[in-house]
Amino acid sequence: MKYLFLFLLVSHIVSAQSLSKPEMGVIATVKKQMPETEAFLGKVVNINSGTLNKEGVRTVGKLMSDEFDKLGFKTEWVTLPDSLNRAGHLVATRQGKKGKKLFLIGHLDTVFEKSLPMDPFTRVNDSTASGQGVADMKGGDVVVIAALKALNAQKLLDDTSITIYFTGDEESSAGPESRRDFIERAKKCDIALAFETAQGLSSVTTGRRGSSGWTLNVKARTGHSSRIFSDLGYGAIYEAVRILNEFRRTLGQEQYLTFNPGLIVGGSEVHYDEKTAKAETIGKTNIVAGTALVKGDLRFLTEAQKENARTKMREIVDKSLPLTKATISFVDGIPGMEPSAANDELRKQVDKLSRDMGLGPVSAFDPGARGAGDVSFVAQYMPCLDGLGASGKGAHSIEETMNTKEFPLLIQRAALYIYRLTR
Repeated sequence: MKYLFLFLLVSHIVSAQSLSKPEMGVIATVKKQMPETEAFLGKVVNINSGTLNKEGVRTVGKLMSDEFDKLGFKTEWVTLPDSLNRAGHLVATRQGKKGKKLFLIGHLDTVFEKSLPMDPFTRVNDSTASGQGVADMKGGDVVVIAALKALNAQKLLDDTSITIYFTGDEESSAGPESRRDFIERAKKCDIALAFETAQGLSSVTTGRRGSSGWTLNVKARTGHSSRIFSDLGYGAIYEAVRILNEFRRTLGQEQYLTFNPGLIVGGSEVHYDEKTAKAETIGKTNIVAGTALVKGDLRFLTEAQKENARTKMREIVDKSLPLTKATISFVDGIPGMEPSAANDELRKQVDKLSRDMGLGPVSAFDPGARGAGDVSFVAQYMPCLDGLGASGKGAHSIEETMNTKEFPLLIQRAALYIYRLTR
């Protein structure tokens, strides 16, 4: 036990010597501010801000905007056309001449719409807090705010160039028009840092998969079920099943590629409502199905992987069973964030910082284990890093939690990383 104590003491002294006096001051400030930081987190978690709850998203945005105002940022609300049915985005900026120009990314919305039961912020125990969006990603937004507050208290934000962009529809994007301003502002910066959920202290995200959608429509001859396999052919449902199974057989083992058929309906008639994502079908067991509809998503790491998959899926669709005709269409969503040497260089910087803080090494998180995110929209223009927010488990579920022991350490690391990049 005596030797363990001496080892920990020496490790602390060595790590402390690796940090500058201003950096030690930032860490002390983060620790001092933690009660108010956690209180603010609880406040925003307790406001429902499901993507379609525009009032809730704006309310959370106003609370965060007020915090940025206090820090000397210029804040504005980016409105979107009414036709998109989204609340808009919060932007906070400051211009200076020191270091890199940073683009910090978060989002105000959650997957929990107002129609769902409210799960308030709750301290489960000394290491866990729960609540809607507590980790994904109100905890990440608060990491940004608390880190900047600590830097500001130490006069370390002076003459820096930082743009903070918290979107209002990350969980259900309104499409390219909703990200036009986001991309244009990012292009004026040098580095993008995104504060989606961290996978603990030992990894960050240098690459993440993109997401797009596809729709399969199948038409076939219909009539009495006794004539299936003969003069009526195979019907629409058999053809849909053939295609889906061939997708799985041909593409199902490719690394980083997934394609999920999330909805399938078939029968004599099919009606699908895009706005409500609801389908209705009419059919009888003694009638060969004349139509089938399948809707799914396609996730990929690179644009080349996406296009190759689409080509193979089209080829499979074209090989129709007798007397059936299928078509497939694709719609782009969020691009992939391809791992790059520039992104890994950012990871190496975080790795050094983490070691300097005595927190240990930082590796690149498996890109196949992450979904799509806003950072991917700007990944082609600059080096990017993600997974810098709060750590937790159970995102997008009633079991979502945040690790409260790692929370202050992640704030400290974020603050010091911003400090080092802006020197």
